[in-house]
Amino acid sequence: MERVVSGIRPTGKLHIGNYFGAVANFLKMQYEYDCFFFIADIHSLTTHPTPADLHQNVKHVLAEYIAAGLDIDKCTLFVQSDVPEISELYTYMNMNAYLGELERSASFKEKIRMNPDNVNAGLLTYPVLMAVDILVHRAHKVPVGKDQEQHIEMTRQFGNRFNRLYNVDFFPEPQAFSYSNALVKVPGLTGSGKMSKSGGEADAIFLSDDESINTKKIMRAKTDEGPKTQNQKKPTEVQNLFDLMQLVCKPDVIDTFNSDYNACAIRYGDLKKQLAYDMEIFLKPIRERFIDTLKNENLLANAAKIGAEKARASASRTLKEVREIIGIRKFY
Repeated sequence: MERVVSGIRPTGKLHIGNYFGAVANFLKMQYEYDCFFFIADIHSLTTHPTPADLHQNVKHVLAEYIAAGLDIDKCTLFVQSDVPEISELYTYMNMNAYLGELERSASFKEKIRMNPDNVNAGLLTYPVLMAVDILVHRAHKVPVGKDQEQHIEMTRQFGNRFNRLYNVDFFPEPQAFSYSNALVKVPGLTGSGKMSKSGGEADAIFLSDDESINTKKIMRAKTDEGPKTQNQKKPTEVQNLFDLMQLVCKPDVIDTFNSDYNACAIRYGDLKKQLAYDMEIFLKPIRERFIDTLKNENLLANAAKIGAEKARASASRTLKEVREIIGIRKFY
């Protein structure tokens, strides 16, 4: 069975863009592939989080993944730092990564532009660690968006360089992957584009937030003064609201508001109330499962332990062969 690897940084809560994007794909993949989904806490150290925040964020994301439907019996769900083999392979692969190619990485350029006072070695070698996350399980597919394709290319580059350097055919070439028909671009509430954490709290609807919080955000979402002529094209911020309705509202509800818009009779307040109502119907069971999961320390500990054991079993097999290939052998 082909292997799939994907991870998420524990930088905060999951929003519905994550759910209808990556998580929706994960829920399908776990039944069709040998999947390794991880919480990238080592990656997050480049931004120097406080220990309490880091631990709580990891716990939060683990609980959200389980509440969203990831099945620890069907996939390997683990915390990156629970697999020390990743850090060891990261050391070896850094020896075959060159300064020039790392400095040319689009993500490195972006990160030093945004954080000029925190240009650390971890940012520079970030692509190597991302590659190791994939290579350590000798994965075939990596579900990523367009903005991550350079990292997949660099992963292939590092793996192929290892194969050439040691004259082996060890690491496969992973490919970017998605269910093309299932890709959903979830718009934010501020009208600025795709929903994201970087857009600020007001831009995103988070899975674990209370109904009152989400309703306030939706009611404050940007709109215009309303259509002036029949059947006119919707401006971006209004189309965004209709796109969100497509995710959670019934077709006849959407048809009604579309008809009102085309007839210049739309009442945005009514539309937002309906969206908030249907959004709550969708989110409530996920939020309730999340609250129960977050409270269940034994469940979380067991999930993390099982995930670590399965991930380490895979990673240790890779690392054992890598050591042998590069000549690191014990005398005892």
